[in-house]
Amino acid sequence: MSCVLVTGANGLVGRALCRALAAHGHDVTALVRRGDVGVGGVRKWCHGEADFMGLDQAWPRGFAPDCVVHLAARVHVINDTAADPFAAFRATNVEGALRVARAAREHGARRMVFVSSVKAAAEFDDGVPLAESMPAAPDDAYGLSKLLAEETLWQYGEQSGLEIVIVRPPLVYGPEVGANFLQMMNALWRRLPLPLGAVDAQRSLVYVENLADALTHCAVDPRAANACFYVRDDQDPSVAGLLRALGRHLDRPARLLPVPVSLLRAAGVLTGRGAQMDRLTRSLRVDDSRIRETLGWTGPYTLDEGLAATARWYRSTH
Repeated sequence: MSCVLVTGANGLVGRALCRALAAHGHDVTALVRRGDVGVGGVRKWCHGEADFMGLDQAWPRGFAPDCVVHLAARVHVINDTAADPFAAFRATNVEGALRVARAAREHGARRMVFVSSVKAAAEFDDGVPLAESMPAAPDDAYGLSKLLAEETLWQYGEQSGLEIVIVRPPLVYGPEVGANFLQMMNALWRRLPLPLGAVDAQRSLVYVENLADALTHCAVDPRAANACFYVRDDQDPSVAGLLRALGRHLDRPARLLPVPVSLLRAAGVLTGRGAQMDRLTRSLRVDDSRIRETLGWTGPYTLDEGLAATARWYRSTH
């Protein structure tokens, strides 16, 4: 049994990870910013300072985790209102992560699992699924901050002896999902016609329970030390295929119009949403062979099972 500290434990992934770790018999402490946010079945530690300032001084006496899984982050947003988006991302995603690493190491941690993002590497796959060995070329402030955090943590790990494990998930979905995935389900539920029937771009996804299982392995498996991993579900659906599968599970058959991709991209440019339309109409797949070969990891759920569980949750709320 290991003692694991989870930051960002009240988020979609954090809740699933705490459940997974506890189910495997590990001693779990959830680090959250607000005391009114509960994480069932695990110990809770509330630290409300921005970007983990003062974390070392606030560290509970005698608390010595074996590993910290760092999920807390300033997340990607479509229309960022920050005066300097990169400075805001850097303060939380780079400097905050380093404060967590230093405090954890000072109090006995041997390993840090940093949950990065596929956006630290690229927005598109250019015809070949992304592998860990490929050069990273982030396209926005969020992705750049995640890549800089990875590099900063690698350097700190080399200096301090803290084992660093980087995990780069693609789009995460599951019950209680929000953002674009939720908007997609809302559109299907309302039976809106969607002009995406001709979009055959493929996207890697990861069901939240699969990601939680992979992170559990990364937290405790000695073979994960100082490695970077992509993680994904067993299939990479096309955009149209994903909508059809979700519509089937929602009992709301997708109404897809076969609008040519060239017209969609032109409309994106005209409406000021060219970048969003590019992301929607181009492939972004990841190669997860390293985590499968190194750790022997296989996701416990298929893509279809993950979509079915997400649809059941959605239907229960409507």
